[in-house]
Order: sequence, then structure tokens, then C-alpha cells
Amino acid sequence: MMPRGVERNIDVSALGPPEPLVLTLAAAERLQPGEFLRMHHRMKPCHLYGELECRGYGHDTRRTVDGMCEVFIWRQGDEVAAAAAQDAAQALAAWPAN
Repeated sequence: MMPRGVERNIDVSALGPPEPLVLTLAAAERLQPGEFLRMHHRMKPCHLYGELECRGYGHDTRRTVDGMCEVFIWRQGDEVAAAAAQDAAQALAAWPAN
């Protein structure tokens, strides 16, 4: 049986730039093996994705029923965290393509 991942949460929805980016990257750096980060924001954080990819993180962006954005983040190569993040993300609708 595969170990279960652990969800960590950060809500940056009330913050202005650059705090959501800075705080999310700091929270991602603290992830331990098997953990993923669920970031809650009021909008799609376009500047975040390039930073995540450069630092070796996978991500999946979803939309909540009230139109908010949730980004699921995990370390690339951490299969437990990736599977747990993708399981959690599937409960929400995909973020619409631009």
C-alpha cells in the first residue's frame, strides 16, 4: 500500500503583490517528502508558475465553486505528494484555458 500524502494549506487571497508569490514559494520550500501545498487565491497567480518550474515543483490549478483559484504544488519526483495532490485537485473543476 502506497503511503498517503499530507496536505499543507496557505491562503493568500487577501494579500497584495508580491506577498502571495513570496509566501507561497517560502511555504513550498518547507514541504517535506510526501507533503503537498494547497494555495488558495482570488485569482490565477500567473507569475508563480515559472518560479515553481525553475525550482523543481509540479503544479495543478483548479477553480472552486465560488470562482476562487486553488493551486496544488508538490516537489517533482515526490510520487506520494504528486498522487495526493492530484487526488485532491480532482475534486475541483479544471481552471479554464486562456
